[in-house]
Amino acid sequence: MRALLRMTLGVLVVVVSVQTVRAADAPRELGDIQWHRGFDASAAEAAKQNRPMLVLFQEVPGCSTCVNYGQGPLSHPLIVEAAETLFHPVAVFNNIDGADKTTLASFKEPSWNNPVVRVMTPDRKPLAPRLANDYSLAGLAGAMVAALDASDTTVPTWLQLLADEGTARRRGLEQATFVMHCFWEGEGSLGGLNGAITTKPGFVGGAEVVHVQFDPKVISYEKLLGEARKMKCASKVFTHNKAQQTAAAKVVGEQATPLKSSIRPDKTPKYYLANTVYEHIPMTETQAARVNSAIGSKRNPDGFLSPRQIALIETVRKHPSASWPTVVGTTDITRAWKEVSAVAVRVSGQSLSRK
Repeated sequence: MRALLRMTLGVLVVVVSVQTVRAADAPRELGDIQWHRGFDASAAEAAKQNRPMLVLFQEVPGCSTCVNYGQGPLSHPLIVEAAETLFHPVAVFNNIDGADKTTLASFKEPSWNNPVVRVMTPDRKPLAPRLANDYSLAGLAGAMVAALDASDTTVPTWLQLLADEGTARRRGLEQATFVMHCFWEGEGSLGGLNGAITTKPGFVGGAEVVHVQFDPKVISYEKLLGEARKMKCASKVFTHNKAQQTAAAKVVGEQATPLKSSIRPDKTPKYYLANTVYEHIPMTETQAARVNSAIGSKRNPDGFLSPRQIALIETVRKHPSASWPTVVGTTDITRAWKEVSAVAVRVSGQSLSRK
């Protein structure tokens, strides 16, 4: 924190100003988010911006848990974008003296502790439950969504998808495998369903299939199968357990068969997406499924993407001959974002990571 000393009527006044921790200079425990320092001044600035505060209480330098949180969820490009554009992010170190220690005590947070996140209004009213002992992407994205809901702020689709995907993975995904005449068309159709988390085309024997990982809390297997039949994406069904076999047999009869062999993946997943500039845009798996579905049905896919992802698309279009990496099917979005962003900076001279 930076303090300016000023003499007013013979009285020494300490004026606290906001200091920003640049991501490039930040400790590993803070990840890639550009955090503000100095809680009181940050609260005043957040009030001016009419933004909720995302407050990280973090041990710096910290243990492996603190570092892993910084290099994991706090470096995910969509979390970084949400923190910097939808919130006013403030870091409070829980293991130093001075203003940080005073702020820590005012919230009754323990010192020398693992990461804790609070989302609040500038006048300290909580907008989401205190996030402690949860160092997951799902937990942080979920807290962000809850806070925006509580503050009557529209939750962007891309952030909601991130939270939904993280929550679904944490509580457990189920699998479904459907046979159809064209798995490119089938992947496009099934990838647009609410509750479908990932889609992958491939072969079982000589049959073209789409393998779907889905959230059973959002869409049941029976509902998913019914939707697939309506889309002509389930002429035959390979089942993964006895319950699926029973349910599928009621719908497709003898065309329901237990899956006994591995699925050989197609070499061109996300076919519609992969034949556009979107193949160079890092996305979560659920984002990719929705974008592929939208392109396949000739709809604008940008509604599923963040402003920084869309800005990256525009940069790719302006510099089509640059050596853009193809990131279709990449599951490490953080690494992919850094690779593609490096090319963007090289060809445009501007960083896409800050607004």
